[in-house]
Amino acid sequence: MFDLTNPIFTDADKAREHLEAVNWPDGPVCPHCGEYENVHRLQGKSHRAGLIQCNSCLKNFTVTVGTVFERSKVPLNKWLLATYLLASSKKGMSAHQLHRMLGVTYKTAWFMCHRIREAMKDDGSEPMGGFGKTVEADETYVGGKVGNRHASKRHGSKKLSPFKDKQPVVSLVEREGRVRSFHVANVNATTLRHVLVTNADRGSWLMTDEHAGYKKVGKEYVGHGVVSHSTGEYGRAGVFHTNTIENFFSIFKRGIIGVYHHVSEAHLSRYTTEFDFRYNTRSITDGERADAILSGIVGKRLTYRRTDAIAA
Repeated sequence: MFDLTNPIFTDADKAREHLEAVNWPDGPVCPHCGEYENVHRLQGKSHRAGLIQCNSCLKNFTVTVGTVFERSKVPLNKWLLATYLLASSKKGMSAHQLHRMLGVTYKTAWFMCHRIREAMKDDGSEPMGGFGKTVEADETYVGGKVGNRHASKRHGSKKLSPFKDKQPVVSLVEREGRVRSFHVANVNATTLRHVLVTNADRGSWLMTDEHAGYKKVGKEYVGHGVVSHSTGEYGRAGVFHTNTIENFFSIFKRGIIGVYHHVSEAHLSRYTTEFDFRYNTRSITDGERADAILSGIVGKRLTYRRTDAIAA
């Protein structure tokens, strides 16, 4: 249960103890050499709280070493609160909102959000679908309308593509299962095939709209169902439809438009990761979802320099 009065959100020591319980259920593990038996906590006023020494490699560590929280000057209780807020907000939470709630600068809140999204990442090693299962595929575009651009109003009768400057996102969803989204350079047969064959088992039934890019790759699957949105068809026989992925897109687009407002091309994939994660953990509580994020912080350290370089 998500309770804002929980001490882990106000006390850094309680937050550390909770993080240890999530990531070290059987006791401390050295992030340097993997030792878990020959380790001991350093006590006394000369050592900071939570410091542990490994007697095998003779290195000291805490629960944040080797994680996205490593070397952060933000108190750990604020990290946990930010994590729980992102986990429990269905359409996300802006860095501006977090900076006001946590009492940190906007720049710090922005970086915290990206670190937390890094912990939400799925390794994508397990294929989607399989025998007797259906995978829906569709694409959407993120970005403002060309007609709303000041420059576009000077083109007179010249028609501009409604997708100009928009960023394409392709998503796959297994019915009653998981979703995976990808920011792609463009939507054509090549990019669509790469996304599909590297993520969806060819033993699956594939469901798409009438986009020509799916026609050829659809033949590689057990079956390929198509619905013609251009003619007003959105479902047939209760089986042929892409309503599952459309429902996911509705939440994704409401989050982008209503909460984040603007998402840069450089970081769009991080935002798709966030919405994928919340969708994939929809059957558990907010507290369990937040703990799932905390268990995913290990081995995903993200420095500000690296984040800034990606955006440049």
